[in-house]
Amino acid sequence: MELQLRKFGNSTGLALPPAVLRELGLSAGQAVTLQPTADGGLLMHPKRGRPKFSAAQLNAQCNPKAPMPADLVAWEQMPAVGGEAL
Repeated sequence: MELQLRKFGNSTGLALPPAVLRELGLSAGQAVTLQPTADGGLLMHPKRGRPKFSAAQLNAQCNPKAPMPADLVAWEQMPAVGGEAL
């Protein structure tokens, strides 16, 4: 398949046909990484986002018996200053 680079304002872009996007599992607005190859080619990979975790998954990693960090203990023991004591 031959595609042609196009000018988009001050940038140059490549328009991928919908069939190619479907085949690669890509969509408009999705981030990709490009890597040049030794033979002058270009590899394109979809950029994978950070995994999403539910609150239950995050809480399952916590140890409820773990001691409170020293800086948080010190923060809680600070005397009230100003209007927050009201």
